[in-house]
Amino acid sequence: MIVIGNRVVDANTLKSSGFPPEKNEMIDKMSRYQENYSFLNSEHFEFTLNLRYSIIQAARHLLASKAKFATFERARCNEQFWHLTEQGGFKLRTGINPSVAISDIFHNGREYAFECATSIVIIFYKAVLDSIDVSQFNRIYQGIYLRDWQTDNDLPIFTRRGNDYIPGDCLYFDNPQFNPQTPQWQGENVIDLGNDLYFGHGIGIKTSDGIIESLNKRRKPYPTESAFLLSQVTRLDDQYLYRFSLSRENLITQFIDTRTIVGRIGSQKYYI
Repeated sequence: MIVIGNRVVDANTLKSSGFPPEKNEMIDKMSRYQENYSFLNSEHFEFTLNLRYSIIQAARHLLASKAKFATFERARCNEQFWHLTEQGGFKLRTGINPSVAISDIFHNGREYAFECATSIVIIFYKAVLDSIDVSQFNRIYQGIYLRDWQTDNDLPIFTRRGNDYIPGDCLYFDNPQFNPQTPQWQGENVIDLGNDLYFGHGIGIKTSDGIIESLNKRRKPYPTESAFLLSQVTRLDDQYLYRFSLSRENLITQFIDTRTIVGRIGSQKYYI
């Protein structure tokens, strides 16, 4: 169910022939699932569609960049923009704009290698960069550190159980009988591209059956259990990120009421 403001909206009134098919699929699935998808207003709804579409585009661009899959021990980066830590993470160098460093991964992917969880975070950062003003992005993401699921406080990511998969989500294919000699293939984080296509760093773009087939080739000898799509979704907090797309006047108008979060520092939320 799609709720915009305080009104339930029919999917057919929201879809458009001018939309890419991925956006219309997002609307169809939001309206079909039992979960409520609530938006502050039509601008928040549009921002969310655009953010999800940017996630899909960033995933495709990361594949095209030729960035390699690697374990933390073999990670590498362009050290003009990033410092490679002993733990295999990438720490933004002092004086470098976050927007430039994130964009470099997509422009000079051959200089980078990382594992699949880090790839998802990189995709999320790029999608936000493409969805808000560049100066805002550079202001709020000065402390970028890329390794596994570590993110800036202003890139809120949440995971929950559920099967309400929507294009732009991060999903997880579990490989319960992975080969112990290659533990990096115990599962694969993927971006749902829509139309039963998924991007997994190190695997590429495949259908769900294709992802499962790729993981099944990386199981221990004589396996009895197939890889499978886990019942969980990982998403960006679109409402929190939406405020960074607004002017200060619009931010005050749209977010301040007697039951609304008006501030957040780290994990602490402030209300009036």
